[in-house]
Amino acid sequence: MGIFERFLSIWVALCIAAGVLLGSYLPAQFAYIASVEFAHVNLVVAVLIWVMIYPMMVQVDFSAIKNVGKKPKGLILTLTINWLLKPFTMAALGWLFFKVFFASLVDPQSANEYIAGMILLGVAPCTAMVFVWSHLTKGDPNYTLVQVSVNDIIMIFAFAPIAAFLLGISDITVPWDTLLLSVVLYVLLPLIAGILTRHYLHRNHGDERIRKFLDRAKPWSVIGLLGTVVLLFGFQAETILAQPQTIVLIAIPLLIQTYGIFALAYVAAKTMKLPHNIAAPACLIGTSNFFEFAVAVAISLFGLHSGAALATVVGVLVEVPVMLSLVWFTNRTGHWFLDGSPLQQND
Repeated sequence: MGIFERFLSIWVALCIAAGVLLGSYLPAQFAYIASVEFAHVNLVVAVLIWVMIYPMMVQVDFSAIKNVGKKPKGLILTLTINWLLKPFTMAALGWLFFKVFFASLVDPQSANEYIAGMILLGVAPCTAMVFVWSHLTKGDPNYTLVQVSVNDIIMIFAFAPIAAFLLGISDITVPWDTLLLSVVLYVLLPLIAGILTRHYLHRNHGDERIRKFLDRAKPWSVIGLLGTVVLLFGFQAETILAQPQTIVLIAIPLLIQTYGIFALAYVAAKTMKLPHNIAAPACLIGTSNFFEFAVAVAISLFGLHSGAALATVVGVLVEVPVMLSLVWFTNRTGHWFLDGSPLQQND
């Protein structure tokens, strides 16, 4: 494991601080970056997210899907959490806190936007950071590939309808063209590029060339992630400094959602008698969010300085330390589960 994975929380924290400071002292420059957009998509953020996601997509091996029948329980658990439970509990918690508990603390328009940002987080299952969480818990790498591959396929078709449905019942107008454009731009096209790259490298040079390519591309993925964090917090710097209480209000339901979903998944995994090397990454994948995608969609739908964008940025703030705490917990409780041998691929 490289220095990035070992000190992930430190790098992200430093970039958050840098973003807030730069956004405070260089507001004009960040305003200019914010203005560089096409079809409601910020081009600078889009480039950084592509730089980050593309190497992750090259790791996705769709040939691993043929092995899913060997151990389907872990995949069933992840898919159930990601698509049948998490989006709806996130929407429900958002409505409960900002329409009931915090109704007197925020105006209705801001409340709707915070709920929208939470919904976008809940409907976007983790892709980019999946391999990090799986590696930190000694998860089965081949099975993680299966989970990522299947979730990415489902996300192409399910994200927009579920997000539109939940945004609609929250009385938020859904611009379908922008929502679909975001799915194509941030999921479908990087996935196709990753598949084509992997196929070319494997056909002409074999698995060793894929490994070398990913080793060279990994620093760019890190740069994309950290650059995105700096920009996002720079865009929201004034709001963060002027309304720190808002950050706390948004973080409360996000924390409840994350720990609550993990608890349900972990209990279910133990009940299903999954081996730990499948149970741990399955629960973490079902718990975490594709926050990079959620942020990009929130910016496209509602604007850089919207409450929805702020809510997704708070999701970044919350996710990394929370997920690392869950990694620690799963590693400490490995003895609760059966031992499992890695899922072997068929040639």
